[in-house]
Amino acid sequence: MIDIRPITTLADMRAAEALQTATWQMPPDELMSAHSLHALAHNGAALIGAYDGDRLVGMVLGVLATVPNPQRPDQPAAERLKMYSVMAGVLPAYQGQGIGRRLKLAQREFALQLGVPLITWTFDPLESRNGRLNIAVLGVTCCTYHRHFHGDMGGLNAGLPTDRFDVDWWLSSERVVSRVRGEARSFALTTLIQRGVGILNTAVFDGRDLPVPPDRTLVLPRSDQPYGLVEIPANFQAIKTADFALARAWRLHTRELFETLFAAGFIVTEFFHKKGGDGRSRSYYLLQTTSDAP
Repeated sequence: MIDIRPITTLADMRAAEALQTATWQMPPDELMSAHSLHALAHNGAALIGAYDGDRLVGMVLGVLATVPNPQRPDQPAAERLKMYSVMAGVLPAYQGQGIGRRLKLAQREFALQLGVPLITWTFDPLESRNGRLNIAVLGVTCCTYHRHFHGDMGGLNAGLPTDRFDVDWWLSSERVVSRVRGEARSFALTTLIQRGVGILNTAVFDGRDLPVPPDRTLVLPRSDQPYGLVEIPANFQAIKTADFALARAWRLHTRELFETLFAAGFIVTEFFHKKGGDGRSRSYYLLQTTSDAP
């Protein structure tokens, strides 16, 4: 049985160093050290672990931060308070068991007890597993795209621009409360397509059965269609292993598409992962310019 509880000992904080290496293959100079984790936890950071017995198998770290408000530089920090989720990871052997969700919900409870209404974080939009957890399960939204956010990195991020979604998790919103309760979505992917919501960049599969982005994409204007689906690879890590040039093509293709849509007022509100009749898995983000459900 997996237990979720604060990480309090230096020994477990050293285990958190090893967890980062195992989860993201991070080189030593990119790790959050045990000493740094200890200092942050000692000063009120949310450092929470998932334990299988005494073994640390997952972790999440959140620190207090503020929402920028250039129009009100004199606004007290307490009125702009948020939590920034620095990292969240689960050992590969324990992934797919709902541990990541439980860690994030524990982080949410930590923030709510402090009266913090918002948690933000970044993630790679091409990682389908993260898209599903963050958008579909937790209910975050996104309208901000950062190019090469972390600069050059090693491990799983080596060799590609570290582009990231910057997401908002409004903890007490109706949307988030519904997702936290596990309530079913009011519409399915097939329903959206039947209602005329277009896939803006349908991938094709090459002779190796790898998805390839289209040469051109259709970006619908707001006045024409307030919804659109953006396809991403269902397994981006497999593409990086098989064809690094294709992985880079996906990065640049989706970068242009998301930046264009965000500039036009679209917001990522949903994520879908499905297996088609041909047995291929496919993943899509839903973007919209209206708060109404499609």
